[in-house]
Amino acid sequence: MNITKTAVVTICGRPNVGKSTLTNTLAGQKLAIVSAKPQTTRNRITAVVNRPEHGIQLVIMDTPGFHRPRTKLGDYMVNVVRESIPDVELVVLVVEPIPNIGEQEKALIESIRAAGCPALLVINKIDTVEKDALLQVMSLYGGAFDWDAIIPVSALKRDGTDLLLAEMEKYAADSPPLFPEDADTDQPDRQVCAELVREKLLRCLDKEVPHGTAVEVTRFSERDSGIIDLDVTIYCEKASHKGIIIGKNGAMLKKVGEEARKDIERFMGTKVFLQTWVKVKENWRDSEMMLRNFGYGIDR
Repeated sequence: MNITKTAVVTICGRPNVGKSTLTNTLAGQKLAIVSAKPQTTRNRITAVVNRPEHGIQLVIMDTPGFHRPRTKLGDYMVNVVRESIPDVELVVLVVEPIPNIGEQEKALIESIRAAGCPALLVINKIDTVEKDALLQVMSLYGGAFDWDAIIPVSALKRDGTDLLLAEMEKYAADSPPLFPEDADTDQPDRQVCAELVREKLLRCLDKEVPHGTAVEVTRFSERDSGIIDLDVTIYCEKASHKGIIIGKNGAMLKKVGEEARKDIERFMGTKVFLQTWVKVKENWRDSEMMLRNFGYGIDR
């Protein structure tokens, strides 16, 4: 691989605008978990996108949804976003095609302005609106900030994403690769596996229950045959939530485990034996010690 230029790119936006779907589409594989529930992404996820035909490596950082925090975990997530904007080659603000600039978007635009770095506006989900409505959104945001470019895309349908990658390449600076040729993310395998389990909790469970869950991989070992043995503990905040996660006769926990195992096998490229347990840790989202244990470092 002949990489001679690199660009570090931050993707930011309010919850549920499709940042993680966009990251996965740009990376060409699933690295960030996705669900319809807000605040799915809790940590910064780095996707390494190599463009050897152009000698460029893009390091794309998917950040948590920018929101008004109500817990120490929420504070951590918002700080991740704020700290990911300065000192990068490019910031990409992702918005929905709605003709209104919300408070989260205004705050992020001010952060971008203060950082003084180049910025693109990506209007996602363009497959959900008519052209006239899209033009109205482009005009509104165009008057709010001097964007380097405004790019409409549908991350889900891969519409406009090639143009976005080409635009990102313009900000690459002379540099050796920041990650090895075979790297696709900075996340350890066990962290990706834990996140895939959490994604299934978000998708299978209703209301507040999945937001109060954390996932810890307690065993990750590979046999000589290549098969991976994976033990996972799911933590929740209430005893009543534990019963919901397990389900009648263990049906819900079995469903979560089966769906997660399929995705983990696709990611790892080998057979996986997954065992899951559920434990109660009350108010863990407001415990700095527990947050650090689960990888949400307060003093990063």
